[in-house]
Amino acid sequence: MAMRSHYCGLVTEALLGQTVTLCGWVNRRRDHGGVIFVDLRDREGYVQVVCDPDRAEMFKTAEGLRNEFCIQVKGLVRARPDGTTNDSLKSGKIEVLCHELNVLNPSVTPPFQIDDDNLSETTRLTHRVLDLRRPYMQNNLMLRYKVAMEVRKFLDANGFVDIETPMLTKSTPEGARDYLVPSRVHDGQFFALPQSPQLFKQLLMVAGFDRYYQITKCFRDEDLRADRQPEFTQIDIETSFLSEQDIRDMFQGMITTVFKNTIGVDLGEFPVMTYQDAMYQYGSDKPDLRVKLQFTEVTELMRDVDFKVFSGAANMEGGRVVALRVPGGSRENGGISRGEIDAYTEFVKIYGAKGLAYIRVNELAKGRDGLQSPIVKNIHDAALNEVLKRSGAQDGDLIFFGADKAKIVNDAIGALRIKIGHSEFGKKNGLFEARWAPMWVVDFPMFEFDEENQRYTAVHHPFTAPKEGHEDWMVTAPEKCISQGYDMVLNGWEMGGGSVRIHRADVQQKVFDALKITPEEAQMKFGFLLDALQYGAPPHGGLAFGLDRIVTLMTGAESIRDVIAFPKTQRAQCLLTQAPSPVDEKQLRELHIRLRNPDAAKAA
Repeated sequence: MAMRSHYCGLVTEALLGQTVTLCGWVNRRRDHGGVIFVDLRDREGYVQVVCDPDRAEMFKTAEGLRNEFCIQVKGLVRARPDGTTNDSLKSGKIEVLCHELNVLNPSVTPPFQIDDDNLSETTRLTHRVLDLRRPYMQNNLMLRYKVAMEVRKFLDANGFVDIETPMLTKSTPEGARDYLVPSRVHDGQFFALPQSPQLFKQLLMVAGFDRYYQITKCFRDEDLRADRQPEFTQIDIETSFLSEQDIRDMFQGMITTVFKNTIGVDLGEFPVMTYQDAMYQYGSDKPDLRVKLQFTEVTELMRDVDFKVFSGAANMEGGRVVALRVPGGSRENGGISRGEIDAYTEFVKIYGAKGLAYIRVNELAKGRDGLQSPIVKNIHDAALNEVLKRSGAQDGDLIFFGADKAKIVNDAIGALRIKIGHSEFGKKNGLFEARWAPMWVVDFPMFEFDEENQRYTAVHHPFTAPKEGHEDWMVTAPEKCISQGYDMVLNGWEMGGGSVRIHRADVQQKVFDALKITPEEAQMKFGFLLDALQYGAPPHGGLAFGLDRIVTLMTGAESIRDVIAFPKTQRAQCLLTQAPSPVDEKQLRELHIRLRNPDAAKAA
């Protein structure tokens, strides 16, 4: 016989008059003048249990209950007295009158109250098992499960097959450091944990499986942020004989279906923007369209101004000057203060900017006299008037400027745009629209130039196909070559990305030539893929979505750690298990590994 008949959180007025058996944890025990109330909790929520002193043995047990005791309750479902209902709970209109009470397991005093919302992340991750009992975390992980199930249902209905790929594989360059696993059997050789199943899913297309998917772990040894983990979960998808547009249409449909069926959200239209336009207007390849601020390009206007910061950037190779107009930013009441401008100046320095120039537009009709800024005197009338015209400046506006190498300007002013839009000022002044803002970013460049190493690198990965007709540019002008790559963006987060792949060996060789990967190096690193492409590889493409990121966006969590059961910290540590940790000398000897002296390693 089952230990329980119902989940606590699912006991409703539909069960009035019935006897139920419940199991769960004591969230709180309250003694009200001889009657004991127990808030009993399980993964589905809470129910109120009433313990009357009429049943002496049961009541004595109830008196000994403490938080987090695991108990079993058998009792009668009855309506709560008038005025005591709780509309925030599914069980808020009923209570269970306890007839039998069994303590399945007592608990020591927990380090924190489960319903405490003011816990440090260190405390939460150190005691993650208890943290996972909190309704917030239980709801997040239950939603994660529902998202995964909706993805599986959609893909299954569209003919996709779930196929596992190896976790121990060959180390190949895919943009981040590999996690390496030493081989005990093969002295001095290493496996790598996969950064993604990219090569294997392409091999599955060559093998004729046509439509593949996998919800799988990926591993990257890289610096961490709120939306990154050393191990993360990817919804990995590949398909044959579909065009770029076909692929985007299908998986836009998948994401739309998942959001509708899990949280009841209609994402609506997905505008399509080229990479070039996204960088030009927002300085980002994943723009947050909820923020109603855009760049104004003014580079060519500043080439002959006396302000050297602007003219220097405008005349340097790869330089850029942009203006960011903030409507209402210079109003006397409710505008952006000098102290806030100083704080923004320090903020953009994080991204390499040397400072933050600005102009307060107090009264346009007065010309220069209506503008307030230390830089105005060094900008001639033609440039100044054109900046005001292009930006659409009005009385009471504030205009910020970025001037430097394009990457620094894009990063710094792009981040400033987001910061202002999400600020209290931005929300009060209509610069932020609270909505879901999905989009596609397409037509990524194939390559970007690495100044440090003086060579081109792949923007996505070296197996991304070029746009039709761009193959020859890989040889003559790699910087002009556009790829068939695409990213899905939601609220300024990259949710997923992919591309049409190269399926012809001759085109793949041109990419390797542009990347200065020699035939010998290519054969050593990717030989198994290059060999397979020779056997009638079909046209194919795909994409991968970050499951962690999708659920984070759905829940509104501040970090993907809040939607992962056992995450790592920003220092790539697990505070629960204390991993990574030392291993004993015997294990190292079996792997033929000797640790270097830390001081010697630093010196080297």
